Amino acid sequence: MAKEKMKIGEISKPRFEFRTFGQDFEEEFFLMSRLSMPVPEKVWDRSSEEIYIVSRTNDVNNTKIRDGKMDIKTFVQEVDGLEQWNPLMKAEFPISADTLTNDVFPAFQVEMPALKKDRYELSEFLQMIDDHKDLQAVRVKKHRFGYMINDTICEVADVLINGAKVTTLNSESTEIEDIKKTMADVGMNKYENINYLQAIKRVIGMIDKPLADESL
Repeated sequence: MAKEKMKIGEISKPRFEFRTFGQDFEEEFFLMSRLSMPVPEKVWDRSSEEIYIVSRTNDVNNTKIRDGKMDIKTFVQEVDGLEQWNPLMKAEFPISADTLTNDVFPAFQVEMPALKKDRYELSEFLQMIDDHKDLQAVRVKKHRFGYMINDTICEVADVLINGAKVTTLNSESTEIEDIKKTMADVGMNKYENINYLQAIKRVIGMIDKPLADESL
């Protein structure tokens, strides 16, 4: 069966991903920019502001809010050290109490707070998160640069996690062997695979582990 051709910005089958976080990936950034084939102008340089909701008791559901919309992805499997995540749910604010009860808080894997309204605005939801002992809202700003190497979608991004600056780089595709080749070509294969959820927890001190280039 012919492999799927990756296209930046378009929906594909569930992809596998290698991603890592650290402070200094200057050499890998240079190689990624030089090895990349031409990519659409819309992915050259992108910025966004998001809010991630992290839970002390959950590492398998990744929740973020951007432009008044909540997106939850769930971990599916790991193959050869690469992670596969699928969409679990999408919702917009104001959000219904039923969605919070049946989808959102079960994804956090924490005790359900008492709900007194039928719908909640974003500010009300964030106050609920702030009041919960096992949850934390984390503000994340991303400045992303897109590339395409070995038919894998790649990026380097400068990221502010509650104001703390880190760098991330990744390669993702439906084809595992293409990602492995990209990792070797760029020099990423010496680093730990760290997803956004884990990186945020490390930066804010929710888990006691260093970022990838700090552990070498």
